[in-house]
Amino acid sequence: MSENKDPQVAERGNSVEGVKFVYDFTEGNKDLKDLLGGKGANLAEMTNLGLPVPPGFTITTEACKVYLDSGEEPVALRDEVSAHLDSLEQKMGKKLGQADDPLLVSVRSGAKFSMPGMMDTVLNIGLSDKSVQGLAKQAGDDRFAWDSYRRLIQMFGKTVLGVDGELFEDALEAAKAAKKVAVDTELEAADLKKLVTTFKKIVKKEAGRDFPQDPREQMDLAIKAVFDSWNGERAKLYRRQERIPHDLGTAVNVCSMVFGNLGPDSGTGVAFTRDPASGHQGVYGDYLQNAQGEDVVAGIRNTVALAELEQIDKKSYDQLMKIMETLENHYLDLCDIEFTIERGQLWMLQTRVGKRTAGAAFRIATQLVDQGLIDEAEALQRVTGAQLAQLMFPRFDDGAKVAQVGRGIAASPGAAVGKAVFDSYTAVKWSRSGEKVILVRRETNPDDLDGMIAAEGILTSRGGKTSHAAVVARGMGKTCVCGAEELEVDTKRRRMTVPGGHVVEEGDVISIDGSSGKVYLGEVPVVPSPVVEYFEGRMHAGADDADELVEAVHRIMAFADRKRRLRVRANADNAEDALRARRFGAQGIGLCRTEHMFLGDRRELVERLILADTQDEREESLKQLLPLQKKDFVELFEAMDGLPVTVRLLDPPLHEFLPDITELSVRVALAESRQEPHENELRLLQAVHRLHEQNPMLGLRGVRLGLVIPGLFTMQVRAIAEAAAERRNAKGDPRAEIMIPLVGTVQELEIVRDEADKVIAEVEEATGTKLKLAIGTMIELPRAALTAGQIAEAAEFFSFGTNDLTQTVWGFSRDDVEASFFTAYLEKGIFGVSPFETIDKDGVGSLVKAAAKAGRATRPDLKLGVCGEHGGDPESVHFFHEVGLDYVSCSPFRIPVARLEAGRAASQSEGSDHR
Repeated sequence: MSENKDPQVAERGNSVEGVKFVYDFTEGNKDLKDLLGGKGANLAEMTNLGLPVPPGFTITTEACKVYLDSGEEPVALRDEVSAHLDSLEQKMGKKLGQADDPLLVSVRSGAKFSMPGMMDTVLNIGLSDKSVQGLAKQAGDDRFAWDSYRRLIQMFGKTVLGVDGELFEDALEAAKAAKKVAVDTELEAADLKKLVTTFKKIVKKEAGRDFPQDPREQMDLAIKAVFDSWNGERAKLYRRQERIPHDLGTAVNVCSMVFGNLGPDSGTGVAFTRDPASGHQGVYGDYLQNAQGEDVVAGIRNTVALAELEQIDKKSYDQLMKIMETLENHYLDLCDIEFTIERGQLWMLQTRVGKRTAGAAFRIATQLVDQGLIDEAEALQRVTGAQLAQLMFPRFDDGAKVAQVGRGIAASPGAAVGKAVFDSYTAVKWSRSGEKVILVRRETNPDDLDGMIAAEGILTSRGGKTSHAAVVARGMGKTCVCGAEELEVDTKRRRMTVPGGHVVEEGDVISIDGSSGKVYLGEVPVVPSPVVEYFEGRMHAGADDADELVEAVHRIMAFADRKRRLRVRANADNAEDALRARRFGAQGIGLCRTEHMFLGDRRELVERLILADTQDEREESLKQLLPLQKKDFVELFEAMDGLPVTVRLLDPPLHEFLPDITELSVRVALAESRQEPHENELRLLQAVHRLHEQNPMLGLRGVRLGLVIPGLFTMQVRAIAEAAAERRNAKGDPRAEIMIPLVGTVQELEIVRDEADKVIAEVEEATGTKLKLAIGTMIELPRAALTAGQIAEAAEFFSFGTNDLTQTVWGFSRDDVEASFFTAYLEKGIFGVSPFETIDKDGVGSLVKAAAKAGRATRPDLKLGVCGEHGGDPESVHFFHEVGLDYVSCSPFRIPVARLEAGRAASQSEGSDHR
């Protein structure tokens, strides 16, 4: 079944009237990515700019969607392709696959969003047993012609006919071994001619048919294969990982071939207008002489640095530098460029806004602001909260005494430690068992994607900054070291030999540094990130010891703070966490969970409260707890002086404060068997049995505790009020807010509020201090969201508890289901992402939106916030901005992420308003 479910397409089948399915490169532009895909739109844009782009045409994503929905190509597509092919043949002065001087084309995928290596490409279409002779004659190079033909059969066999690619690779390796050469460029024409015969036999045996000699059949089958590759397993996995919608489809680009494998004056390369790893300006990229484009990204042969092209072919180098400047100034961003040189003639094959590391993203954004190319609002759109979170991860300790065993290219930064594994299957298997792994390969290919996702980092002995491993790792924010040539990787024997002869077996721990390219044996200790030190106040932007990354982060955060409307608070339960949150930029505490204050050395007092048989016993326990609670709040109000502190009254079921039922039963049984005193344990066991619930998260907890245990909530309210009064009398500025949890009906809130108001009045009278303590509630039950208008009559603020709201809306327990079936749901595409990680906008989000609207209809000045962990999730922050909340609250470490995303959300809203 296709993943695209367009009912209109299903109804009309593959006959679509009045729709244009094919565009010449001269007809499109960069703004048509939805229709032409990123590659096609940018080829058209470069054509419009007058850059040297080989002529060609693009089959639209709409054609792909019709094909995927109906199982057949649109009726009109073949005629449109024929018309554009005729036009291309006229431009080129030759026909597709003609015997004497064949036109050859590439058929390449091109989705709206870059999916490097995840879908299919076939080069050299049009070659056959007859036309290969004509190509050799026209080129004056037999070796080139037969090399191109073997490449076509190899790519076509694997991509279109489903032949195992290893069979072709093994045959190529055998041919090199027979000739006693190390690389394929050393094979001669006769060797390649034999290899073509071998490849055709492989196709016949494995695919059950001959390699097609009709060039139009080759092209049509390749187009279908590209369409089909949209729903290939690796493409679907990549889309899930990158949260790319499944219903976009891919365009197909048919482009006249230019050849980089025509000898030493030809070649192919990938260039970046800035370093995608660091963001620094300069000449960055890879070049490979006498090669076709796939050789560079596949990492099969190690490339030379792009700068060396100046000595190899200065004319092409100078022209490329001018084009790179043109493209960066046109796109106003880092550009990733693919090019080919055919006997001294430069051709541009692709450009796109390049993937970059997190550090590069921040540096480049500020560089472009300084160059006057973009403004602050646009700079905010060039970075993400996820990238900022990456920059806050620890890094290796440079002073650690560790054994460095190799060094490669620093392709994607980070400090990764794990057990070496040599294939993707093992990486996934071990990762699911809780092991941290480093995927080690000679080079990666798209089939390694699941292993790359599972691994902490990727290490390859071949390839450069533009290889498959590097590009995909940067896109995922995964640590990667490429091209560590001194490491001998043997995937069949599952081992790696390092200089000096030491062998790293599968399962041995290694460490890789994606910032330096260094590879170490064993586990390297880590130290805090300089970005965390900056947020902690231990490093100051602009100081001599602050690096340019810290300076860039500082500037971007300043942009975000100026732009954002949402305030950002912290979830913090003690003064230490509160102070750290304040250093990270928190503007208050959105959730103080008082249950955490009842643990530790106070557990015995709580046990007495639960076991109390009389009102006097209960009041005695509460009396002893009161000063301890008050001390907690005094410290908290002092740490957050002048900022709001939302204190949630006791929420979890009481059984959480008692010993485990099984452990307690064993203790009682042992005491009885030994005839030892066990009266207290027996009372505890009876209490545990009395409080036992089948589903405690939907039982006696939250506001229900306050209603059935007299004095519990009033003790907490008194502690808050007395602490606030003490702080105010000490010339402080406490801004306490009292939050009632798990309210489902306004009557619950009204009863607790009446009691709280009386206690606050008593404290005001006793201390002579006027207190302004706001009282509100958590909206964490569907009923509360649906009756928010009524609840707002008794609440001065709402705080959405999205963790519990997600559980109650979906009807599953987070603690149980994430380990049991979430993986299957993600793999099947039921979830694009866990609803506990990013808010479910359609379900949970609809309730949040409706409750916010209803609450403010009743009380226009109602303050609205969120205190579930969604408050620190980048995508969720944008949703909370859109629905008009006043603040988000999250764990201290995620405060900078929330600040940044709040600024980005405001900036995007302004941009939408202006448009």
